Amino acid sequence: MQFGLQHPNFSFDYDDQNTSQIVESLKNLVTKAENSGFDSFWVMDHFHQIQFVGRSDDPMPESWTVLSVLAGITTKIRLGTLVTGVIYRYPSVLAKVAATLDVLSKGRLFMGIGAAWNEEESTAYGITYPSNQERMVRLEEAIQIIRKMWTEEPSASFNGRYYQIHNAYCNPKPIQKPSPPIMVGGSGERKTLKIVAKYADACNLFGSTETIRKKLNILKDHCKSVDRDYDSILKTKLSAIIVDEDKETAKRRAQQTFKGMPEEQINEFVIYGTPEDVSRHIELLEQVGIQYLIVNLEPSREFEALDTFANKVIKKVS
Repeated sequence: MQFGLQHPNFSFDYDDQNTSQIVESLKNLVTKAENSGFDSFWVMDHFHQIQFVGRSDDPMPESWTVLSVLAGITTKIRLGTLVTGVIYRYPSVLAKVAATLDVLSKGRLFMGIGAAWNEEESTAYGITYPSNQERMVRLEEAIQIIRKMWTEEPSASFNGRYYQIHNAYCNPKPIQKPSPPIMVGGSGERKTLKIVAKYADACNLFGSTETIRKKLNILKDHCKSVDRDYDSILKTKLSAIIVDEDKETAKRRAQQTFKGMPEEQINEFVIYGTPEDVSRHIELLEQVGIQYLIVNLEPSREFEALDTFANKVIKKVS
């Protein structure tokens, strides 16, 4: 099992409105993660904070700008967005941004992309929010454009329903060959997982072990239908992690952290308990097919939680 760390909450990265502290806080966090066994570091691609993480007006720096700064701070940890909303940037421009990050990080981009879901955020920024069906087609076309621009010489062209490019150059190309990995986020059974089977190097799922088992069986069926090697796809999952030596204390902290979230939803998204409980849960996820776990840690005590998770869980299950 490999591990990634997502940092979805920037509210504890500065105080007294001194936003210049954010970069130092991120530097300390990402270097600590890099030296503690984490393979990757992720930020959300949102312009407003999302429900159950914070208030809409909480701080939310632009994701690709954050990653570009972190690329200069770190040396080995991979960097990605979990996940970039396809409607927020034209695919050819996104391909160029991502290729530049891969070059400047010396080949450490882990590309996350999805169909986008936050209609309120999109409307606030004046971004057209199409139907689910249209966003899925846009996602499929965008991945093809990105891959073409990363791999085809000397330029790439594509004529789709929603996106067209004509002799678009992407120079320099990404360092990773044949291209940086593309991870599609989302668990939609009919459309998203089929897009994963057709185009992605990795999927990112939510849910309990039983939910994950079901989703991966569906992905396996899609792979058969498009003649794709199921084993060639990296299976990743996003979970919040809350670890304490006392299981009941961990449960209370989970309920407090995700106040307002229904308990059944907490059980789908959050892994909590003693280090032994959390390790067993991760081992069960590995048994059903998860190979890579991306975690959110308690934002108000993220550094302490990182130490606990790295020393008492990662070292045990890796």
